Amino acid sequence: MSEPIDRGTAIAVIGAGSSGLPAAKNLREYGFEVDVLEREDDLGGNWNFGKPNSRVYRSTHMISSKPFTQYPDFPMPDGFPDYPHHAQVLEYFRRYARHFGLHEVIEFGTSVERVEPVPLAGGSGADESPRWDVTVTKDGRTETRRYAGVVVANGHNWFPKTPSYPGQEDFAGEIIHSADYKDPGVLRGRRVLVVGAGNTGCDIAVEGAQHAEHTYHSTRRGYWYNQKYVFGKPADQVSDVFFGLNLPTRFIQWAFEKTVRMTVGDFARHGLKEPDHRMLETHPIVNQTLLYYVGHGEITPVDDIEHFERDRVVLTDGRAVEVDLVVFCTGYLIRFPFLDEDVIGMQDGRPELYRHVFHPVHDNLFVIGLIQPDSGQFKLVHWQTVAVARYLALKDRDPVRAREFREQVRRHVHERSLGGIEMVDSTRHLVEVEHVDYLRALARLINEDLSPRDVLTTAGAAR
Repeated sequence: MSEPIDRGTAIAVIGAGSSGLPAAKNLREYGFEVDVLEREDDLGGNWNFGKPNSRVYRSTHMISSKPFTQYPDFPMPDGFPDYPHHAQVLEYFRRYARHFGLHEVIEFGTSVERVEPVPLAGGSGADESPRWDVTVTKDGRTETRRYAGVVVANGHNWFPKTPSYPGQEDFAGEIIHSADYKDPGVLRGRRVLVVGAGNTGCDIAVEGAQHAEHTYHSTRRGYWYNQKYVFGKPADQVSDVFFGLNLPTRFIQWAFEKTVRMTVGDFARHGLKEPDHRMLETHPIVNQTLLYYVGHGEITPVDDIEHFERDRVVLTDGRAVEVDLVVFCTGYLIRFPFLDEDVIGMQDGRPELYRHVFHPVHDNLFVIGLIQPDSGQFKLVHWQTVAVARYLALKDRDPVRAREFREQVRRHVHERSLGGIEMVDSTRHLVEVEHVDYLRALARLINEDLSPRDVLTTAGAAR
């Protein structure tokens, strides 16, 4: 076997999507050499519709509004709507990459097969900085490169979580996961059961109302359905005012619940289940049209699945529905196919990472974008990557303070930024964050914990 190609002090960034692009940009701004390894022939990741591993569908729009989605140092164009379409998001990424000169460091068509640490000779093990052997396949050839660090930015919405029910194998109809749903052509003229009340499930149920013979929408519990516009403005822009005032969580929940009650009315009247939790205790569902089609009889809300029969699906309340297509909108599992689970530190379906970024053992292995925020994500991953770049720079400038930060990582690895909200127990919330709480935590990291001691001393003297 040939020796690895030594990339010296370069950092490998895995993925050229919404997380890999700002990782490359911010690492380079701090003076680090970067190789971005992207398996597709274009950038954009999940937002590049039609690519093999993209999970967006033809009608996908953002569910967070433009100001809460965009990178803070590169605003979306003024001409974009409040909630951009996936094609506009992809164009935004392309502009971002051109503006910051990222194409020169992205290697397209480069699939990462394996990432493994190579301990330093004579190292003690704990908190050493190993080199990383990254095995890639490109143009039909496989080679291994050795890097000084690795940033994992491969996304977490690509490996389908597919449930299994009794009798499912005997069902004569078609069963698909939303990962394979691309446009409403598959729904046309069929009797459809959409399973799952996440944002994707609600979107596909609405498309079923427009194109299917009839659509049933199966959910395990009742949910709070948020409108995209409140008082004539994008809802997240209104709600963020409340979050920014440091009001008691219970008051915010009460205010939001009252708003939903005023706009939605009596849940039971629509045939919907009453929520079994307080507002904010599940990931927000943002859909302006689901209730419209429920009210017009085009969508029938139904219970969870109990079992399948040949030509129908039996529900937990004993009712049966005759359908010929079932669409599981049941989310995704977190997977790192190129990393051993004991290396990444998988625990109960997710890796244990400080602030969802910093590994408690390896101080040069980072994960970016492994969050499920209640607002836009791109802004948050920007600051995640700034924190990573600041830490790597701190190791060179003030290694003692960097070691102090590593102690903080180990001590507080289990802390979560949920703003005091107790989330419903679900795999959907494994990496949930409340965006204001999380931004404040990242700000403390960047401005305090990852600042060299001489900077802090100078700032203190100035005060």
